Amino acid sequence: MNLIRRLFLAFALLAAAWPWAAGWAVTPHHVAVIYAADEAWDSLQLPMVLAGIESNPDVVVHRIILEPGINLADASSVGAMKLAVDITSRNLVRLAADTSGRGGIAVIYPESAEPYRSVFAQIIDGIENKARDRVVRFVVGAGASGQDIAAELRRQDVKVVIALGRNGLKTAMALNGDLKIIAGGLVSVPESDSRKMTLLSLAPDPSLLFDRLKSIMPEVRRVSVVYDGRNSGWLIRIAKDAARAAGLELDAYEAADVTTALTRYQAILASADPKRDALWLPQDITTVDDATVLPLVLQESWNRGLAVFSSNLTHVKRGALFSLYPDTNELGRNLATTALENLSGAAAQGQYPLRAVLMAVNLRTANHLGLKFSSRQQQGFDLTFPEP
Repeated sequence: MNLIRRLFLAFALLAAAWPWAAGWAVTPHHVAVIYAADEAWDSLQLPMVLAGIESNPDVVVHRIILEPGINLADASSVGAMKLAVDITSRNLVRLAADTSGRGGIAVIYPESAEPYRSVFAQIIDGIENKARDRVVRFVVGAGASGQDIAAELRRQDVKVVIALGRNGLKTAMALNGDLKIIAGGLVSVPESDSRKMTLLSLAPDPSLLFDRLKSIMPEVRRVSVVYDGRNSGWLIRIAKDAARAAGLELDAYEAADVTTALTRYQAILASADPKRDALWLPQDITTVDDATVLPLVLQESWNRGLAVFSSNLTHVKRGALFSLYPDTNELGRNLATTALENLSGAAAQGQYPLRAVLMAVNLRTANHLGLKFSSRQQQGFDLTFPEP
């Protein structure tokens, strides 16, 4: 397309996007410079050309960068274009292809502070890496309107929602319609809710935990765990099958409150054989209280030489032998894969443990237990404590 037609379209888009621009007089004093982001310019040519134009004090330059996918020669693509405005000292404008209405997948996630913001960002990067231009984002803030989100989802013909975090899921479940919900960034949901959605949990798959345990402590024959059925009943059912497949005996003790949990741990610690037993700490807010339960368990297990492994990364820093924790980018890809499967009609509801995992090991605890790791084993550790 020739430059004159590009300029005409550029100023039309500017006037439509910026209300305060409608009063501009289209005179030679305002110049739009249009170029493609992926055009093969010599590294010095483009900056020199732009600098030469902008050096004229009587000229106001508006850079318009055509992102990949924009075709101004195609009238239909112009009609489906969005204008992403980034006002800078050089009046930069970016034109990017609009994916509205063509995606079918929305990601709803909460507005949050660090470190959660970074975690959600990494998960979303994985989602978009897998699903590419089929994803639209919605950030849920304190004043978010469910009605506005629902209306926008209908406008963009969204069929599947990936809800991250407790607030993201709460928002998604409050929306009216026949949306399929994929939840992430959570350990568990009530069993009644799990029948209405698919949850890819942050709780590591017990089969992976038991495999790692056997690889570093092959002499272990029995694993004990204390859990609250309301939080972890679904996971313990999976763990029993996984233990059987790994040749382990799983002693699972239920506790509905912290007091009962402490009694269970005291009994386990008193009777455990450090040569053949290990203790598993699940991500259960009732039975693994960080302020009361964890210090007692870690201190007593250290005194008795008993291996404790956890589903919570922070416990490794405090003295647990090892943990599996989320590979957030890969988790995002898995969420996107599940969403795409739902778009194609392959619905899979229920709660599923985390399989996109990394491994953290406390080397000081390992040394205390008399464990020696080969160089090959250590290459499989993604994070070690104490930190160098």
